[in-house]
Formats: sequence, structure tokens, C-alpha cells
Amino acid sequence: MTLILVHKSKISRNLGMTKALVVVAVTIAVLSALYVWRSSSHKPLGQEAFDALYEAPAPKPPQTMNAMHLGHSLVSHDMPELLVQLSDGRYHYNSQLGWGTFLKAHWDPDTPINGFEDSNGHPQFRDAHEAIASGEYDAIILTEAVEIRDSIKYMDSAKMLHNWATKARASNPDVRVYFYETWHDLDDPEGWLERLDRDLEMYWEGAILRPALNLDDNPQPIYVIPAGQVMARFVREIEKRGGVGPIKSRTDLFSDTIHFNAFGAYLVALTHFAVLYQTSPVGLPHNLVKFDGTPAPDPGPEAAKLMQEIVWDVVTHYNRTGMPQQS
Repeated sequence: MTLILVHKSKISRNLGMTKALVVVAVTIAVLSALYVWRSSSHKPLGQEAFDALYEAPAPKPPQTMNAMHLGHSLVSHDMPELLVQLSDGRYHYNSQLGWGTFLKAHWDPDTPINGFEDSNGHPQFRDAHEAIASGEYDAIILTEAVEIRDSIKYMDSAKMLHNWATKARASNPDVRVYFYETWHDLDDPEGWLERLDRDLEMYWEGAILRPALNLDDNPQPIYVIPAGQVMARFVREIEKRGGVGPIKSRTDLFSDTIHFNAFGAYLVALTHFAVLYQTSPVGLPHNLVKFDGTPAPDPGPEAAKLMQEIVWDVVTHYNRTGMPQQS
């Protein structure tokens, strides 16, 4: 009898802990949603209208592409250079970057861009306003600084995304505008994978993209490059397998707790390639050269193939990419 009572007691405690965890999870979700609502002064485009914008895939892109990257160190110098090689030289780009730079700092001449000289002392630099006003680009690729909640709350991310998209389309009505989803610190107390699972819909879409679209009477799609989602899928797979090639865990994609190394740059470049060119990256080369002309560490055929397959699966099952979707 005593054993039965102890057993029942353990069950009761476990059920109590489970209920407590559910309550905590729900509370966090509610508080996060409330934070977004209070942080943004712009009402998001309704879900039905938002979904309708992405029902049809984007038109086929040109095979030779001119692109402008606007962002920070999670764009880097290496990643666009890898794109040039993945496209067999058909990708031409300029960029304006900074250290942890908000879209607002790129937009507003009175807001300083930290690390401007260090980030832009290279031939591919072009002043962002001059570049986008030129109408010379097929694609404009924008990203926001993380912590994403601070960008939303203090730097009016939705308005800034809208401003850049509007400027780009005023100079070239056929330009494609892309919003590059990134990630947070590996040591984030809320959990790195947990935030990637939650933040795309809650913040990147719900508090930036949808409010930005709602600022237009007749919104046009701003497509998403879901690099954070690709990172999450790839990390889960390699950690489940105990490693693939030289990549054993998430830390093998990073040079610190947030900046990607050569392996991470390759994964993010594959994601950009697949979305921008609407083309499977499976079979692309993996022995490439970095921005400075030195050989990039090679992930090897097995890890490269897994990266390529995961990229294609993610981007063809998320229609904000503008990709034709797989069932």
C-alpha cells in the first residue's frame, strides 16, 4: 500500500510540474505578444490579406542579378562573395554595412552607423541611398539588428522596412525586396532554438513585415530569406546525428556566440541563393574562396549536401520566400 501511495504521489507531483510548465509557457507567449503590441505603433496587415499576398510565387528572377545588401555583420563580407561563386559569377552586388546596425541608422543621416569605416572599406561598398535610388538593382536585401525586440521598440523597424521598400520601388517598380531573417546569441537565456521557433512569426513577420506592408494602400510582397529557420533545421539534424563531417554541433557554425564562421556563411549563402534564384542549391560546389581571397574551410561533401537539401526543403515549404511550394 505504501508503495502505491508513493507512486501516486510521484504521478501527482509530475502532473503538477507539467501543469506549471504549461502555465509558464503560456504566460511567456502572452507577455511576448503583449510586448510586440505595445512596442510597435503600427497595426499589422490582417492575416488573411497577408496570406493572400504570398499565394502566388514571385515571377522568375533574372539569371544575372544585381543586388544591394543593407545590414550589419550578420551579412558580412564573406557571405555575398560566396553567393558570387555559387551563381558561377552571375551575382553582382554592392553593400552598406555596420556593426549591429539598425535599418533606421542606414536610413537617417543623423543616426550614426557604428563601425562604418571598418565595414565599408572595400570596392563593393555603395552608399545605400544613392544605390537604391539608382534603380539599377534586381534585388534589395534588408535585415534588421538583433535584439529584434529592441529594434521594434526603439528603432521603428516596420516603418524603416517600409521606407526602404518604397524607395526601391520608386526607382525600379520591378525590383524584388527581401527581408533576411537572422538569429540571436547562442547563449540567449530564452533558448536559441526556442527563439528561432517563435520569433519568425511573432517578430519578423508579426511586428515588422506585416505592419510594414499595412502602411501601403496596395501592398506588394516583401519576400523573406529565412536563414534563421535553416540554421535551426540544420542544427537539429546534425545534433541528432551526432555530427556530420567537420560539423558536430551548432557551435561549429559560429566564430563566437552570434557571428557565423565559414561553415555558417556557406549555409546562409545557400539560403540566399535558393530564394533569390528560385533554384535548388543541391549539387552546388562547397570548396570556395573567402572575401579576402583565401580558401574557405570546406564542410565536405556530406555536410554540404545536407545543408543544400535542408535549405531547399525549408524555402519550398515557407511561401513568404516567393518560392513555388512543395506539398
